Amino acid sequence: MTFPLRALRPAALAAALLAAGCSFVPTLERPAPPVPASFAGLPGAPATPADTLPPDWPRFFADPGLQGLVTTALANNRDLRVAVANVQQARAQRELREAERLPQVGAQLSGTRQPNTVTGQQFTIWQAGLALTAWELDFFGRLGALSQAAQAQLLATEEARRAAQLALVGQVATTWLSVVAGEELLQLTRDTLRTREDSLRLVRLRFDNGVTSELELRQAQSLADTARVALAQQERQRATDLNALGLLTGVALAPDWRSGTRLADVRLPELPVGLPAQVLAQRPDVRQAEQQLVAANANIGAARAAFFPRITLTAAAGRASPDLSGLFDGSGRWAYTVAPALLLPIFDAGRNRAGLAGAQAQRDVAIAQYERAIQSAFREVADGLAGRATWGEQLDAQGRVATSETVRARLSQMRFDAGVASALELLDAQRSLFSARQAEIQVRQAQLQNQVLLWRTLGGGWRETMAP
Repeated sequence: MTFPLRALRPAALAAALLAAGCSFVPTLERPAPPVPASFAGLPGAPATPADTLPPDWPRFFADPGLQGLVTTALANNRDLRVAVANVQQARAQRELREAERLPQVGAQLSGTRQPNTVTGQQFTIWQAGLALTAWELDFFGRLGALSQAAQAQLLATEEARRAAQLALVGQVATTWLSVVAGEELLQLTRDTLRTREDSLRLVRLRFDNGVTSELELRQAQSLADTARVALAQQERQRATDLNALGLLTGVALAPDWRSGTRLADVRLPELPVGLPAQVLAQRPDVRQAEQQLVAANANIGAARAAFFPRITLTAAAGRASPDLSGLFDGSGRWAYTVAPALLLPIFDAGRNRAGLAGAQAQRDVAIAQYERAIQSAFREVADGLAGRATWGEQLDAQGRVATSETVRARLSQMRFDAGVASALELLDAQRSLFSARQAEIQVRQAQLQNQVLLWRTLGGGWRETMAP
């Protein structure tokens, strides 16, 4: 049916009023964090982590070589590229949901052949102009709820990208520390192997001259072979660490690549820690779970709106003529068509009810995942703080052990050279010294890696709270 164009204004006004609509999205009640109010043994400090990664990671990881590796990883890591692409995909989905709320207008040329109601003869009406196809008037907020869910999913995906970036920087730093420790262990093992080979030659010479027993010879041979085993293990571990570092940075590292530093020269600043509510609020994985909860809650509104009528509007406005040529020579007349439709669900075999039940169950899942993310984050921070409280003491004690074993080995060598001590005493001192120095390097590595872990679990940085 065609109507004069001036009659379109009241219909447009009514459509705008209907489009304002309402919403069935339930009020989101976030569950209380299922964690203690403070970390064990740590009073709440006036500090809170930063909410973004750059530029905090260069402030924490000050070594130039490590900064170069992190920069390369941020530019080339494939997992991070996937996370960025996921954000772009979620943004496109959000824009698609937003577009569904607006009418789609296009150019249209149509012809309708129908009988005359008086004469019964067939005639054709040609119409050309702009057409609006099946625009849903979101009176009950279904499209608005879907758009809200898409927006929350976009925010969740952005938080996932930040979490991936944060994890990548932490993995690069941890692997780099393993490489640095491996270089020190390799050098220690090579030095120890040379020392034990010298001792083996001396013990064999004394055995050939009948000065020492075969027991001492076998002990010296065993210690030399043990050092060769450790050297092979360290070389294999170094190759593995370089491969892992190459995968993280996206650039293959040469087998002779060197870090150019020592663990004792690596300085990582201490991190202030606030209350759990402050700390966890800055974790991207917790914020991701929170946005997923928002999206699941919005989907409930869309599922509820499905029980109510769906109103759509199809319209066209342009020139109409019984002759196709009349559309272009000016003989046609202006006209429009409006075809509103209302679909009220009566029987759907339980589809809408099942959709609502599924949306509510998904919200329950999102709540559990949100609480789980909070608990996991609390546990990771607590573990990092526990490590910070004990690794320093262990490193100091292990350093004293290494110092004592160094003095013991030197005294044993002096006693052996003077003929006072046996070769077994010297070999035992050398074995203990090697173990003590290995343990010192490994404990220092673990302490630094625990600081990296704590940095990551605190959200990738910090900012001190300004006094009022």
